[in-house]
Amino acid sequence: MEVIERKENPLLDRVEIRFRWEHTNSPTPSLKEMVAAAAKAEPGAKEDLVFVKEVNTRFGRPQTTGLVLVYGTAESAALEPDFVRDRHSGDKKAPKDKKAPKVKPASEPESAEESAEEPAEGEPEGGDE
Repeated sequence: MEVIERKENPLLDRVEIRFRWEHTNSPTPSLKEMVAAAAKAEPGAKEDLVFVKEVNTRFGRPQTTGLVLVYGTAESAALEPDFVRDRHSGDKKAPKDKKAPKVKPASEPESAEESAEEPAEGEPEGGDE
């Protein structure tokens, strides 16, 4: 990974790194690989405070460019949206906003009383007359 531009942003307590990655004879680097390489490129960076913000791989070219944000503290990293932090955390948990679908209890018959009251086909509705 080659660092093209490094910009310090003291107001947000982060470093913005533009990078270029030549990956001849190999697939596009994964998010995990990009985070590890960016943490290695920035001295003192922790991988849990590194966020890949932008990635672009040109069709037919073994070159990926992008933008990585490296935060100084967990408090400043809280500026990133929840979905970005969840994506980078690596946890395979279900999203916390989604509710489990409601399931009917198996002990209740669906409409046993209704089916007993309806006459069978071909029988008169009056019953035994």
